Amino acid sequence: MTTTLSKADLRAAALAKRDALSDEQRTAAAQAMVKRALPFEIAPGTVVSGYSPIRNEIDPAPLLRHLSGLGAKLALPVVPARGKSLIFRAWSPDDRLMLGPLGIPEPSPAAAEVIPDVMLVPLAAFDRQGHRIGYGAGHYDFTLEHLRKAKAIIAVGTAFAVQEIKAVPAQPHDVALDYVLTEKKVFDFRS
Repeated sequence: MTTTLSKADLRAAALAKRDALSDEQRTAAAQAMVKRALPFEIAPGTVVSGYSPIRNEIDPAPLLRHLSGLGAKLALPVVPARGKSLIFRAWSPDDRLMLGPLGIPEPSPAAAEVIPDVMLVPLAAFDRQGHRIGYGAGHYDFTLEHLRKAKAIIAVGTAFAVQEIKAVPAQPHDVALDYVLTEKKVFDFRS
């Protein structure tokens, strides 16, 4: 008899592997993501949303700076409330951030709201089918489902390679990623 692990168990195991990485490994991985870059062209003016890393997430800042140099316009998410779509505000690497209601650094409320063309999505774990496990609040699933009603958005999960798991027990409300970018490989799920 096989035991199926819950999302919570899979999340905890993947996060333990992520947390075991040294600061040097984290920094090297963030730089390796820049060299690997995105597996598609970023046209000038493309709006790319990143995120402020929390809980030892891979830092997208070096990749965002690189994309900005290619002409991308950058944004970061703002979490308005549980069960609500994320709001994205324009941001540049030189902008000061303020702590939002969940303690996550966010752009100023005065920053312009934008809808991203490309979303870098943090995650706890992912599989080779493009499914992800987040932290359980469903912010990114809800946001992707909501925003994709208005326009096509490319969702790119960003993670350390150690966060890959065999299979995510996906639910009907889970939104699959288009790609996952790690320091070692780019996974393309669009075919």
